[in-house]
Amino acid sequence: MISSSWTRRFERGRRYIYQQSSPHSIITNNSEFLLVRYYPIFLDVESRACLVVGGGEVGARKVKTLLECGGMVGVVSPEVVPWLEEKIQQGVVELKGSHYEESQLDGCFLVIAATDDMALNCRIARDADKRGLLCNVVDYPQEGNFILPSLVQRGALTVAISTSGKSPALARQLRQDLEQRFGMEYSDFLELMGAIRERLLRDSKDSRANKERFNQLVHSPLLELVRRRDYEGVDRILGTVLGPDYSLKKLEIPW
Repeated sequence: MISSSWTRRFERGRRYIYQQSSPHSIITNNSEFLLVRYYPIFLDVESRACLVVGGGEVGARKVKTLLECGGMVGVVSPEVVPWLEEKIQQGVVELKGSHYEESQLDGCFLVIAATDDMALNCRIARDADKRGLLCNVVDYPQEGNFILPSLVQRGALTVAISTSGKSPALARQLRQDLEQRFGMEYSDFLELMGAIRERLLRDSKDSRANKERFNQLVHSPLLELVRRRDYEGVDRILGTVLGPDYSLKKLEIPW
């Protein structure tokens, strides 16, 4: 629970912001900051208990993403879609019960209310808030304390798109546009860059020189060569920028 002193500080700060600026922005030291409701963040849920209430298609999608991120997922629902039933039978997902009870929040880090019962979703959000838990309410973001962005994922690359709940349709359209912009070559490129970074930081302690080398690689034709599967070209750039000890083979990149 948030203390009353913190609440008072927050309210004073919010009043100051709105008194000193337009309804849409803050101007401080010649810099303008847009007033947005949500703080962008990437959350580590690996090995953390996550609860999804609702076993339909929407709930199943939330479960799938949490599993991909390493979450320990429990589900509450009287019925579940076949994919979710399979995961429960495999022991990948735990069925916590057929009907929601507040005690199911015990030990949870995060909860998603994904039922078709708005009153129940609001009750879950209130229960989670009392416990200081992260809670997302599907279709009614204002009831929870975080929202889930639309995602474009290419291996280690994740691009998150949010309209702060104003227009999920626009978020989907932007996601589709970005899916065309960012192909699977970004996944391979980041696999390569990760291997280079790990080795270079181990071999060289010159942070300024390392930064320059990374920038050279990013601004070189390396990404395009990866897209074209021109492995000889990739090795030429690695040798030019990093030296003869760097190649796909020596970095153990299995392409």
